[in-house]
This record gives sequence, structure tokens and C-alpha cells, in this order.
Amino acid sequence: MNLGFAWQFGSFEWKQQLVADLDSTPRISQKQPQISEREESVKEKIILVQEKNIRRLNELVQHLQEQLQQCRRNTETTNRTLIPLTERIVELERQQILED
Repeated sequence: MNLGFAWQFGSFEWKQQLVADLDSTPRISQKQPQISEREESVKEKIILVQEKNIRRLNELVQHLQEQLQQCRRNTETTNRTLIPLTERIVELERQQILED
């Protein structure tokens, strides 16, 4: 019997092959607990890696949210500065037209 587990995330790839010998029945019954232990170990490792990746993704999301808030603040500041400048330019152009 050949049981294979493969898990891939981004460029990270991890494989664990579990092989049982089918030639003799006593060997199968002896190896079955070992395979179950290996399967559990593989599952635990996969879960730990997934949890680590989820934490990392959550950190990245939080960082991006902070960057977005900073961009919004910068945009608001820029708009507050540009509106009076635009109004001043329009006023100066009116005065120049009136003077001509």
C-alpha cells in the first residue's frame, strides 16, 4: 500500500511518503500502527505550517491596512492643501484678467 501526502504553499513544498509492505500479512499488522503514527505526525506538521502561514498572512493584512490608512491621511492632507491653492490661483487669474 502506498500512502502519499504532499502539501504546497507558494514556493514551499513538503512531501512525506508512507509505504507499507503488502507481501506479508503479519508485517502489515505490525506496520499499521507505525503508519498511523507517521500519518498523525505529518498531519500535525501540516497544521503547524498552515497556522504559521495564517499568522503571517494576518500580519501582512494588518500592515496593508495601516498603509491604506496612511495613504488616506496623506490624501486628505494633500486635498486640504490643494483646494486653497487652486482657489488662490483662480483668484489671481481673475485679477490678471481684470487688469488687462
